[in-house]
Amino acid sequence: MMILSRTHLLVAISLLAILTVFPNLARAQSPELAMRDFSSGQIKKGVRTIGLGGDGATWGNYALVWKDADTGLIDYGDTTYTNGNDFHFEAVGLTSPSLWHDLTIYVIAMSEGTNNVTFNAKSPGLGPHPVPVAGDGTDHAVFTKIAMPLGNGVSAGILLAYETSQFDAAEIGAPQDTVHYATEWRPSAGFGIAWQPSKTVLLGFRALFNNDLERRSDSDGVDEGIARSAELRLGGSYSPWDGALIDIGGTRLEKHNAIAQTHTITYHPNVGFEQVFWNRRWAVRFGLDETSPTAGITFNYAPLKVDLAYVDNMARSRVGYLFGTNSNSILLTFTLDYRHLIRGS
Repeated sequence: MMILSRTHLLVAISLLAILTVFPNLARAQSPELAMRDFSSGQIKKGVRTIGLGGDGATWGNYALVWKDADTGLIDYGDTTYTNGNDFHFEAVGLTSPSLWHDLTIYVIAMSEGTNNVTFNAKSPGLGPHPVPVAGDGTDHAVFTKIAMPLGNGVSAGILLAYETSQFDAAEIGAPQDTVHYATEWRPSAGFGIAWQPSKTVLLGFRALFNNDLERRSDSDGVDEGIARSAELRLGGSYSPWDGALIDIGGTRLEKHNAIAQTHTITYHPNVGFEQVFWNRRWAVRFGLDETSPTAGITFNYAPLKVDLAYVDNMARSRVGYLFGTNSNSILLTFTLDYRHLIRGS
């Protein structure tokens, strides 16, 4: 009986920790940084990769940008929570022709906005406990990827990032205190390396290091500090038969936030499957991006390619329940092969 009682006590403590500590961690997050997981965090991988389980180490690797030379694209994404909170972004990108030794440069600019988002926030000016707030935010970014093949199936690439975010929130009900969150750019970058020893195998590693000077302003004053993260991805892809891909990888994410005084390290899987049909004009895929189920489809009719992805509870492992309990995300990319148009003219 004593052993059983202790077991029940341990279970109860564990459940209490899950139900109380995890939501409090979510409330301690910075909304202007968390909303990036619905936009810039996704376009760095690409819509095809998102539908395939989000493995940024393989087909979403910066090192493979040179394979997309001579293309331009338009991105759109929308994440809607069942409580009405909505995040949406638009992006425009251009990939250069193949340059010296097939070196290729890709530049994409993105803008994200929200509706009147409601959530629980904790800030000194709001009192000692989290309180309901409502507000809106924006995120603007420009990313540059540079990649080239090095020979023997090896490719390398780098990412240079410029991104700033802000969020204004006001307490719901009296006394309607306000909080302003904003970031200033600090050097952020990433790199990737991929090895494709044969047509059926692809192995890759990708690293991303983000740094921001975060500033939070409320009636109690101004706090500022560095928010930084280090994201490491490792993965492999195998084709068991013609047109099929099995993709397996993993992600390690480490975050430091000086204002919130938090330090977290998490590990999550990335798993996906893809099948191409009808002379590679169509493709379907599905997967698991950390804790979020994904699915996608491609229509490829040169010079235009359309990629569509769906994610259930996007970035749940990263933002928790900060903005709501359930969400649905749609991401859409139109890619134009302008080399095809030039040759056709």
